[in-house]
Amino acid sequence: MKKQYVRYGNYDLKPYTKIRGYDDQAVKGYDDIIIRLKKEIASGKRIIVCDFYPGVDEDEVKKHLSRIDPVLVIESGDCALKEEELNDLFRDYLTDDRVFGFMCHKKLADCFVKEKLEAERRRIDETTDGVVLVMGVGARLITRGDVYLYFDMARWEIQLRYRRGMANWRCTNYNAPNLTKVKRGFFVEWRLADKHKNKHFEDFDYVVDTNEKENPKMITGEAFRQALIQISGRPFRLQPYFDPGVWGGHWMQQNFGLGDEEPNFAWSFDGVPEENSLNLMFGDILVEIPAMDLVLYRPRQLLGEKVHARFGPEFPIRFDMLDTMGGGNLSLQVHPLTEYIQDTFGMNYTQDESYYILDCEEGSCVYLGVKEGADPEEMARDLKRAEGGGYEFPAEKYVNRIPVKKHDHVLIPAGTVHCSGANTMVLEISATPYIFTFKMWDWGRVGLDGIPRPIHVDHGLNNIQWERTMPWLLENVLHQEKVCRKEEGILVERTGLHQREFIDTHRYMLTRPVKCLTNDSVHVLNLVEGEKALIESPKGAFAPFEVHYAETFIIPSCVEEYIINPTGAVQGKKVGVVAACVRG
Repeated sequence: MKKQYVRYGNYDLKPYTKIRGYDDQAVKGYDDIIIRLKKEIASGKRIIVCDFYPGVDEDEVKKHLSRIDPVLVIESGDCALKEEELNDLFRDYLTDDRVFGFMCHKKLADCFVKEKLEAERRRIDETTDGVVLVMGVGARLITRGDVYLYFDMARWEIQLRYRRGMANWRCTNYNAPNLTKVKRGFFVEWRLADKHKNKHFEDFDYVVDTNEKENPKMITGEAFRQALIQISGRPFRLQPYFDPGVWGGHWMQQNFGLGDEEPNFAWSFDGVPEENSLNLMFGDILVEIPAMDLVLYRPRQLLGEKVHARFGPEFPIRFDMLDTMGGGNLSLQVHPLTEYIQDTFGMNYTQDESYYILDCEEGSCVYLGVKEGADPEEMARDLKRAEGGGYEFPAEKYVNRIPVKKHDHVLIPAGTVHCSGANTMVLEISATPYIFTFKMWDWGRVGLDGIPRPIHVDHGLNNIQWERTMPWLLENVLHQEKVCRKEEGILVERTGLHQREFIDTHRYMLTRPVKCLTNDSVHVLNLVEGEKALIESPKGAFAPFEVHYAETFIIPSCVEEYIINPTGAVQGKKVGVVAACVRG
């Protein structure tokens, strides 16, 4: 029988933001979309352009849009490079590694044959009567048309479709391993598509949410842009998603009401705009768009001037959860040093991180740093031997096993060997480049698909900082809390991160309200203690925003000030919030 971990059970699995003033600018289903397009055609607009994010089901859209009776249908894919040519174009970005590649700096236009694009423009010019339908990834490269629709999709839905057999854009790799498909999406396709989309935000006449098969939702371009403007000035949550894993536990399964269809849940991504979505409510129609749309369209308001100046339109802070309650140890791993990720993978910054212990069993631990006197050459030999199979790497011979308790905050700057132990619920607070994790020992396990998970011993050994033994850990990354403010009902502590990490974190333990300033940085927060709290504006700039236990939420920089009101502090119990920002 599974142990019971439920505390409050009030986690909202479908958070949304109500958009004011645009209730009549959303429609649901292909029937209503066709009605809206036929009205556009009746007003004299003939050229309908449907631009797609890679992953949108082109056959589904084409089947339904044929009902507008076009006399000419142009598919952008006919102008694209062939699969072999695209493979050659992307080869240096994808590499031969199962997991790692380089961020693609090409543009979507580089994937098309200019002469073919021009030929299609001539065909459009020559068609003087009837409706012309231009559709597909990069359709806007052919023409802007009279009516421009952008068909969008969340990255999580794309990944789920990969698992169900969908190939990458312009590929026939239906049966390729999921890691292969995700790598191509992450390093190439999503980069190309985001740059293309960002260039045309102001052009959109309509935006279509295609995350649910055969049930699209469409909003006007004006409603889309105004929604992003509204969200950029108030607290909001992202659409969380969850995934099982070989070491996964049952804490989230129970606390978040995730059901028993999966054997466990290992990961939660609840504060990663790079991956998560925004749910927007227009009247009674819920529209899901990638959260990156907000980052790209309103970067200065969301991030703050100093953060935008440093990172550009990229969200640098990442919150996720790692659940080993009733599960197993994470893989023993290390993240690349800044110079290593720059030289080897062309990334600007690395995944410095930390483990905030949201909950744990008695006797729980993290593995962190190398033991005093450990022989690097001997450890390297044992890791290599274990990598070959048939040998158990003696982790506790080389790596410190450190006991942890609830609300400990363990700082893990890049280069520190680490992993969370079993029976620990971790809120991971880190920098965004999450894909660059060098697993060195996975406790002899295979993935849920039965295939051994990728191990990168050589990369790991190139980055381990051998001087980070127990004395260094105690001085730099363990129990680093410093009291910033202490008075009746308010305790504010700085909990991290290490000086090599650009993220700063503070913990608020409250029985009465406290005012906070954003100080020109976006804030990412989680309610780590208590049933609920209200986030309020001192000036009434936004409506009170309720958050629940273990929910991650974001406060844009331009909010400037907000109040954490511990409405859940009943019977003398405290409400706790951890807040992360970019250090000034």
